[in-house]
Amino acid sequence: MKTARVTGPLALPNRRKHWLQSITTVILLLNLLLDKLLAMDQTARRRPKHQQGSVYERCGAWFVRYYVTIGDKRVQRSKFLIAKDAKHPTKTCATVKNARDAFMLREVNNGSNRRNHDERIVSFWETKYLPFITENKKPSTRRGYSQIYKQFLKDHFGEMTLSEYRPHHATALLNSIASKQVRNTLNHVRALLSAIFAYAVATGVIDTNPIHDAKLLVKPKQSKPTGFYTLEEAEDIISALVKHVDCQLVMALSCFLGLRPGEIQGLRWEDIDAQAIHIRRSVWQGIVGTPKTPESIASLPLIDAVRIPLELWRRKCGNPSEGWVFETQSGDPIDLRDWTKRRIKPTLEAKNIVWKGIYSGRRGAGTAAIDLTNGNVAAGQELLRHKDMNTTLRFYKKATGVNLAAGLAAMQSKLLKA
Repeated sequence: MKTARVTGPLALPNRRKHWLQSITTVILLLNLLLDKLLAMDQTARRRPKHQQGSVYERCGAWFVRYYVTIGDKRVQRSKFLIAKDAKHPTKTCATVKNARDAFMLREVNNGSNRRNHDERIVSFWETKYLPFITENKKPSTRRGYSQIYKQFLKDHFGEMTLSEYRPHHATALLNSIASKQVRNTLNHVRALLSAIFAYAVATGVIDTNPIHDAKLLVKPKQSKPTGFYTLEEAEDIISALVKHVDCQLVMALSCFLGLRPGEIQGLRWEDIDAQAIHIRRSVWQGIVGTPKTPESIASLPLIDAVRIPLELWRRKCGNPSEGWVFETQSGDPIDLRDWTKRRIKPTLEAKNIVWKGIYSGRRGAGTAAIDLTNGNVAAGQELLRHKDMNTTLRFYKKATGVNLAAGLAAMQSKLLKA
């Protein structure tokens, strides 16, 4: 049975209803299409464009010009490409084009480098490397790194990005400061430079460490030899401090057992027994931590030169069995740097004894241990608790003439017998 078709005035509302539905559907489809186009446009904006690179000549060489995005700004950069010579005569020749294409693929258009190649080194230090060393390095190491960065690296980096930094930048920096800095300082600057870029490589920000090929091309400033106390000088110091038994003990621990200043500050009465002193901690600027290396945690036999001032000081402190061996009135570990300036140095200078610094006692202890065992470096290494014997020889063994005299005497004896 067929349905009767509605005609006349009654059909008008139905037609309007269909039209409205159709218009609504079209509007919805248009909105969806518009949203999709906007999303595609934003994606296209975020996606780095493939760049060919523009080659130009400057100072007898070919350079390539390209763009990087830093924040919301598109910034032009240029890089040395290759020298202009017989093999690379024009910017349109195949060899120059190949060099340009290789550079652009490696440094600009490589997908693995797009995300981070434009990160400024200063920003990388502040947001990534500084937090890393804060969490993983000792406070003294972190402070040393920060000092080097502020003094030598921050202004040097300027606006450069990680991928822009090249070996010749580091070479120029090292050579520019070499006339005013000793080799040890230059080594520290280079080490921090390498550590920053090594961390960038390890975290996938860049692919290679540019510091590996940096060179020091000039002679650095001559460094002064580090000081040390001979056993005779150490005995004179102990005698001069006779009215200050705590000062005597500090110098005895340094000159005879080779303790570092931080280890002396970190000593507690619980670390000392009748036979040995047990090195368990170190204190730096009031911060209690572990000693410098795992090998530094050790027990050192007590000798009389240390035992006597130790017992005198314990008695003067009221025979304590716990607490810091050297503490302030507030019960905190002392700061030896300030303490020696106020108490030890003036006393020695008043008696015309040269003050070479407390660390000179550690060098003297290592030197004496080696000389008194007929050149047995292992004795000095174990006393100073070094992991590597070369460290003991390079930085702590000082020439005293003892081995020279013994060597010449042995030579003379051999010649007489011949």
